[in-house]
Amino acid sequence: MPKQLFSLGSLLAVAGLTLALCAHSAVAAPAKSIKIATQSPLSGDQSVVGVDIKRGAELALEQLGKPLADLGFKAELAPFDDQANPDTGVANAKRIVSDPDIMAVVGHYNSGVQIPSSEVYHTSGLANVSPANTNPKVTTRGYAEINRIVGRDDVQGVVGADFASSHGVKSVFVVHDKTAYGQGIAEFFKKRAEEKGLKVLGYEGTEEKANFDALLSPVIAGNPDMVFFGGMTFQAAVLFKQARERGYEGIFMSDDGFDSSDATKIAGQTLLDGGGTYYSTVSGPASVYPGTAKFIKDFKAKYNADPQPYAAQGYDCMAICLKAIENAAKADANGVPNRAAVAMAIRGLKDFAGITGTFTFNEIGDPTMAQYFVIKVKSPDPAKWSENAVVETLNLAPPK
Repeated sequence: MPKQLFSLGSLLAVAGLTLALCAHSAVAAPAKSIKIATQSPLSGDQSVVGVDIKRGAELALEQLGKPLADLGFKAELAPFDDQANPDTGVANAKRIVSDPDIMAVVGHYNSGVQIPSSEVYHTSGLANVSPANTNPKVTTRGYAEINRIVGRDDVQGVVGADFASSHGVKSVFVVHDKTAYGQGIAEFFKKRAEEKGLKVLGYEGTEEKANFDALLSPVIAGNPDMVFFGGMTFQAAVLFKQARERGYEGIFMSDDGFDSSDATKIAGQTLLDGGGTYYSTVSGPASVYPGTAKFIKDFKAKYNADPQPYAAQGYDCMAICLKAIENAAKADANGVPNRAAVAMAIRGLKDFAGITGTFTFNEIGDPTMAQYFVIKVKSPDPAKWSENAVVETLNLAPPK
């Protein structure tokens, strides 16, 4: 009969070691990856704003990702450069939806990029929360996955025209950049201006970026009280600068696409000359929001610069995505969120407290209340862009 090799004590010791190894293995199990993508222009003319949308989202992920980590998930950022180009945005969107770890998208900056890209998100059931897109079509398609935290051009255009009317403007020349965004807001501005009795001396679309001589000839000849530009700052600032150089002394006005410190890099003092330069926007300087003081401090500490427009909105969009993913994970029997559940959880948030406002989405993904601002350029120094003067603030519901 063979000898007994193990005593009862040694067997218990082995069992204890096995349990300890199992426990260590459970602790050391890798966290499941969850990704949130961003899409914005990270290169090119509009990158000064697009990069900060991504940075705002990145900062939110770093600061607000712990609840997902506590649930066993590793939340990661997946940034994409849409180059402010619809074809690039759509190509990126196809790559995004093909990655099963991506549960939501923060973006875009341009409505003309967001609209076709979000067709791809919709087809794949991937949630999209926009920090900046204002064309009505973003939400009026009624897609359950598509949301925004800012207002709409069919309200913003009215805000701009009402401001012009209330400040003594009697005549206006309207220009736009032929994009879904720029032309859309120009049309809403023009319609409202005519309703308010303003004389529209011209309405022109242009893709010109460098030499506006031909377009400016009828502007100078008509000498309107205001020139309104629907589009982005890299065109508007050049147009405004050249108009001043040709002797125009009236008021300039643009939209939230103009809201970039690049405007003063391009046009400098000419924006302050004559009647000055105003722009309507759905995004005030970060400093106007009561909840952004810590964000501004943390952003500057991390990136060594003040946040550009929409950076704080990028932060809020990421915060909304993270909370919805957390809610979807907690509601799932296996604790694993899926895209459909995340999309439903975003739309189901009520009175979500962000740093730029409190958000509840209506049945088509618009915020039930949005802020609109009219801002005046106050300094030719790009470093002081965030100090531009807010001359009007409105809280308005979306159109029915």
